[in-house]
Amino acid sequence: MLKHTFCHLPGVGPRSEQRLWAAGVHTWDALTDDAGLGLPARRRDALRQNLDDSIRHLDDGNARFFGESLSSDQAWRLFPEFCRQTAYLDIETTGLGGPGDHITTIALYDGANVRHYIHGQNLDDFAGDIAAYKVLVTYNGKCFDVPFIRQSLGLRLDQAHIDLRFVLKSLGHGGGLKACERKLGLERGDLEDVDGYFAVLLWHEYRRRGDAKALDTLLAYNIQDVLNLETLMVTAYNAKLQETPFRDRVLPQPQPARNPFHADRATVQRLKRAMGFAVGA
Repeated sequence: MLKHTFCHLPGVGPRSEQRLWAAGVHTWDALTDDAGLGLPARRRDALRQNLDDSIRHLDDGNARFFGESLSSDQAWRLFPEFCRQTAYLDIETTGLGGPGDHITTIALYDGANVRHYIHGQNLDDFAGDIAAYKVLVTYNGKCFDVPFIRQSLGLRLDQAHIDLRFVLKSLGHGGGLKACERKLGLERGDLEDVDGYFAVLLWHEYRRRGDAKALDTLLAYNIQDVLNLETLMVTAYNAKLQETPFRDRVLPQPQPARNPFHADRATVQRLKRAMGFAVGA
């Protein structure tokens, strides 16, 4: 999709891009002197130079150039060219970033391999692993996950970033990650009633009692987030394509990896009772 994209260029927004497409300029190579756009020579030459830079950066595999040039709701265009160098990322924490709050677990998925990191065990391994990827996909990660990781672990995380919160919102799907999943037909099975607040309770239960089942449930929840992010990424990409002349170039839906952890329903129900929550069957 990047070679059909013009809205990353200075002075070109989605409406200008639509006009280029309507004029038959569907690819970077099609922006020639005789494209019939009626642009002043100086303006056309500037666009041509910017596109030459784009070609060079794409040939060099520089995803960050496009990540910095595209608005948050247009970053979906990066995905096909860099899908094999993309990491789906999600963190769990003890709070929203106040004094004393810290990361409890991190889940990382690249479409094939699932990795997880636990506070007090292997969080230091995350820095080397995440450096292998050129694109990050998160939900609300620009506002929460990435700043929290930068502050807590001292990492730059300067990869190109597709935050699905903005992409899905542009498609009319607002709210949190779980709300978007429900709207798009994704189910979580035994994790359906586990949320971010409950993830904090699971961590404290693990730390207080050494409850391995509480930690397993937390990891199952965290990892399910990143597995679902891949499905949401492809779903959002295909939906955004419908707004372009390239509607037939949809991507196949992925087959997510198996979640290596499972929710322990007895632990979930015990914690719900302790907190006064309603407990179903």
